[in-house]
Amino acid sequence: MTLSVEFREITRNFGPVQVLHGVSFSLAPGHVVGLLGENGAGKSTLMKILSGYLEPTSGELLVDGKPVHFRSSREAEAQGIVLIHQEFNLAEDLTIAQNIFLGHEKTRGWVLDDAAMREATREVLRQVGLQADPDTRVRNLIVAEKQLVEIAKALARKARLLVMDEPTATLTPGETQRLFALMAQLKAEGVTLVYISHKLDEVEKVTDEVVVMRDGRFVTRQPTRELTRHAMANLMVGREISDLFPAKDAAPEGAPLLQVRGFSVPGWAQDVSFEVRPGEILGFAGLVGAGRTELFEGLLGLREASAGEVRLDGREVRLRNPRDAANEGITYLSEDRKGKGLLVDFGLRENLTLMNLRAYAQPVLAPAREQQALEEAVRAYGIRTGDLRQRASALSGGNQQKLALAKVLQPKPRVVVLDEPTRGVDVGAKRDIYFLVQRLAREGRAVIVISSELLELIGLCHRVAVMRGGRLTATVHDEHLTEEELIAHATGTR
Repeated sequence: MTLSVEFREITRNFGPVQVLHGVSFSLAPGHVVGLLGENGAGKSTLMKILSGYLEPTSGELLVDGKPVHFRSSREAEAQGIVLIHQEFNLAEDLTIAQNIFLGHEKTRGWVLDDAAMREATREVLRQVGLQADPDTRVRNLIVAEKQLVEIAKALARKARLLVMDEPTATLTPGETQRLFALMAQLKAEGVTLVYISHKLDEVEKVTDEVVVMRDGRFVTRQPTRELTRHAMANLMVGREISDLFPAKDAAPEGAPLLQVRGFSVPGWAQDVSFEVRPGEILGFAGLVGAGRTELFEGLLGLREASAGEVRLDGREVRLRNPRDAANEGITYLSEDRKGKGLLVDFGLRENLTLMNLRAYAQPVLAPAREQQALEEAVRAYGIRTGDLRQRASALSGGNQQKLALAKVLQPKPRVVVLDEPTRGVDVGAKRDIYFLVQRLAREGRAVIVISSELLELIGLCHRVAVMRGGRLTATVHDEHLTEEELIAHATGTR
């Protein structure tokens, strides 16, 4: 059952850009190894080589002491090596069961055994705690449910080595704890687990040792018990990291910039009212399924709203679609950067200027000015890219997030809605984003942050609105912001 892996002098080039530089270390069987590093450090690239999605430019990969050369993920899975992707690798129009067994279908003679696949799907869904019908189409699932399907799909492969790339990014605390219990069970059965996460409290809790990478190179390998979270963060970025959150400014006073009254989105949000002032950072907390994302998708015309009034500077506005919202100075960063935030098959320049094309077309598009804007954004937002001409899909997950953030701020909006702005982002980049959020507020913008990370909301926000079951149940002010207070309102125990 157990499996050992060794990387020997692994390099990987993408065209003229080298992203892995002679990486060497081993993975002991039956251990949970935390793989840490900033976005662009090479973690995901190395794991894609291990799981057969990429081939190394040079170097050697050994499995159970024998050199291997995987030409596809199927070959890696045949050896028991399975990768749970950070970005979902699901077929939206297929059912959960069809996704879980895609390419590994069960048959009875020459006929697909749908009944057996449904039953096996129910079992792995039970293991991950997802209560869903195996015949549900994936497109009808919310983001957190898709993450659980990805984990269930990996379990169905009977992995001997399981790589988890940011598996808890969209999960509730309860779902996260269930995943940790499942990891402990797999470890007891001899499965090797590689855990990639920027949530250092989770790394501290579930791993036996950590491997740190920086700029495509191996930095160190140490037992987790010998490292503090602060030490982990410093090793990742190669320097001392000061306070993660900026010091809070006083809560602004005066008239609201955005007022929402009695807003409803059928099936998701009912009779929600709130307001946010210029210079204020307002958080939205709640468990997965509470309706936070759907509420704001309704506000910006991405979903149908059934009731409600929206006022900007005291003036009622009708936002029938995102273009109307952008014209009124309201912008939204989606939690689903790959599906709704970026056109990943397009270039960086095209993505950056998409929401603000009028500024670059007078009367025809000016690529030189777009290129200048991209160069400025790369510097301002710390986007790591070896080639400005590459597609967005070539960026690491965290650098895609920075590009998406730069994109929604291109039109210079007055109201900025950020949905899970640091999902999949390393600790150094998180700090940069937190200070950027404060800068936006200091410039007089109203900033709304939707986040599943309670410490993020507590560290950033002047007030936090809590949603449960589609309703806004409480608004907690800065002086009362604690994890216990927010959880109590989110779960209905207060």
